[in-house]
Amino acid sequence: MTATYGKGRPARAGPSFFSPLRNLTRTVASGIRPFVAPLPRFSGPASPHSCRAGVLLEQMAALPFADLDEITGGATALVLAPHADDESLGCGGLIAEANARGLPPAVAVLTDGSMSHPSSRSHPPPRLRALRRAEARAAVAALGVGSERLHFLDLPDGRAPCEGPGVEEAAARVADLARAYKVGTIFTTWECDPHTDHVAAHVIARTAARLAGARVVSYPVWGWALPRRTRLPVASVAGARLDTTRHMPAKRRAIAAHESQHSGLIADDPQGFRLPTSLLSAVDRPFEVFLFER
Repeated sequence: MTATYGKGRPARAGPSFFSPLRNLTRTVASGIRPFVAPLPRFSGPASPHSCRAGVLLEQMAALPFADLDEITGGATALVLAPHADDESLGCGGLIAEANARGLPPAVAVLTDGSMSHPSSRSHPPPRLRALRRAEARAAVAALGVGSERLHFLDLPDGRAPCEGPGVEEAAARVADLARAYKVGTIFTTWECDPHTDHVAAHVIARTAARLAGARVVSYPVWGWALPRRTRLPVASVAGARLDTTRHMPAKRRAIAAHESQHSGLIADDPQGFRLPTSLLSAVDRPFEVFLFER
């Protein structure tokens, strides 16, 4: 089945949609990285513009397959990752496939990653920041992309802006990258990913796309971990799956490169972040999901 892009901007994604998401408190949800907060509960009767997370996730897993060019629009892609590791978890197969076709994407990491282990004495923020950068370089190399196409915006981990001048400033930098690489599509995290930085990345990507004349395509990361009964302010999803079977070994190597995020490498912070096996299993499938604007 052929996948197509919708036209225009959906009314549901305006300020009234993002407001409850960006007002999340910074609490630590069990099994999820620091600064992840549960999505707000939508009280009252079900709305025609809302849906249970479980229904949406089933829709995503059953989306039609599409060719890479149908998903990217046939032009260079820019992957905007909230943190170093999100590019591999959500887009590793796409990055590898685009590179294999001679059209390597650019990758931009929004935050500096310095707060994944906030109590570590062996890895204070400057050392952890440098480690996260090195891991990101190794990850994109595993996917076939040179480090010259990897960019770090270094916004504060856990505090990426969702509104105001900070969004405009970050979006201008992303738009500059999009123009420099002649990008047709900016890939970023799904607006319902339950993490404040992931919501911020989506807001920033939309603003940057408007500035650069590009389209936005979303990919879920933490969305796969949503409790199935969570009600989201989205009625349905539209998009496509990309068959990434042949790139699974590379994707696994890329995820493994982010050692600080899934292993005991940093052992002196008992409350430090570690990717849960449930999420790693959710992204270890021979396809990736990409959601289109409607």
